Amino acid sequence: MIEKLRELHKNSYSPYSHYPVSAIVVMNDGVEFVGVNVENASYGAGICAERSAILAAVSNGYKVGDFKELHVMVGSGKIGMPCFICRQVIGEFFSEDAKVYAYSTEGDVEVHTVGELCPFPFGSDDLE
Repeated sequence: MIEKLRELHKNSYSPYSHYPVSAIVVMNDGVEFVGVNVENASYGAGICAERSAILAAVSNGYKVGDFKELHVMVGSGKIGMPCFICRQVIGEFFSEDAKVYAYSTEGDVEVHTVGELCPFPFGSDDLE
């Protein structure tokens, strides 16, 4: 997975932050979807790699309950965790016990569950 994530970094469009991020979502059936961060001069118009990969899966017909795990790598040489907007989306599509693997470009890895990353989720129950 590390080599796939490193290779994906080449597709990141990050001319403003110089902080490439790559992500791979693995579905329960083994299919993988990839994503990279895509920045924009209007910063809010960009998208993170994690959401890019998740939305690719949804665009291909996958639903809540179909998501197995997420792999993320940032290009800083350090381990980076998903931002809170991404955590909100992750919490929508992944189960609480799904694994999120965060890698450095050096090969270090941390593994957390979605429940650990999102201990107080905002979900559909909050909208009732």
